[in-house]
Amino acid sequence: MTQEPIPHWPGELVRIGDHQVYVRSAPDRGGEPALCVHGLAGSSRNWTDLIDLLRPRLACDALDLPGFGDSPPRPDRRYSIAALAQTVAAFIESRKNKVHLIASSLGGTVAVKVAATRPDLVRTLTLISPALPDPRPHLDQVHFAVLSLPGVGPRLLRKYDALPPQNRVADVITTCFADPARFGEERFAAEVAELARRDTLDHATAALIGTIRTLTADFFRKGRHTGWRDAARVTAPALVIYGSDDRVVDPRLAGRAAHAFANARIVVLPRTGHLAHMEHPEQVAAEIAIMLDATAQRAREFPLAPAG
Repeated sequence: MTQEPIPHWPGELVRIGDHQVYVRSAPDRGGEPALCVHGLAGSSRNWTDLIDLLRPRLACDALDLPGFGDSPPRPDRRYSIAALAQTVAAFIESRKNKVHLIASSLGGTVAVKVAATRPDLVRTLTLISPALPDPRPHLDQVHFAVLSLPGVGPRLLRKYDALPPQNRVADVITTCFADPARFGEERFAAEVAELARRDTLDHATAALIGTIRTLTADFFRKGRHTGWRDAARVTAPALVIYGSDDRVVDPRLAGRAAHAFANARIVVLPRTGHLAHMEHPEQVAAEIAIMLDATAQRAREFPLAPAG
């Protein structure tokens, strides 16, 4: 990609209850409110391009989950899906408006919990490769299970963190992009610098281990508290996007998503990896626009029906 990337949006720490989260926002705030929530080991920086493309229709905030990006950890050091959903819901409440909730991977699981338990806060829901439980065994389940073991996980992460930051960033891009060449050199350099900064934070490893344990527990949990049970409770109009070449979340889960969500459009983008909003932000923005148009049309045709 030869086009110079736009700078990451400015942000600030916002207090919600007993802790703070870092929130980035585009400067013009004329559109309908939206909130973007990143995935495992990600940050609000992941949403820069998509936020730009969604303007001016949506006025997007992008939040760093506790312990990630520029957000300090919660005082209770909890990283469960319920705790992270509590943080996201509290932030939305502080804005005093329902939002279009947009989330990826781990953030998708959190967003499903918010939409299921607090429908009063969510106007529409967009999920990009949500990390919902997959009954089919795959390598990530094994990796996560090993990293969740007390003592073993932190030791393995320390060994991995000893690698140069540029190696680790390249590894993430290779894993999460169908075409790693789409990740520009300037963004690569910026992410290397950010990872080097994260290496100096005392809570960084604990945050990563905590969320990995959360996802592992959710993958193997059965009963009414699973992510798919939450998905069945979502009433807001939803868009669920998968990447055909995703190496992290199996795109075959699109079939299950079509059955689980009561009011959803399911899309599988070709030649796309785990981070569709970063690899093909134009396509994701176009799909969101289609959902927003359909939701607005339904509201005009059935003004008394819930529109999300």
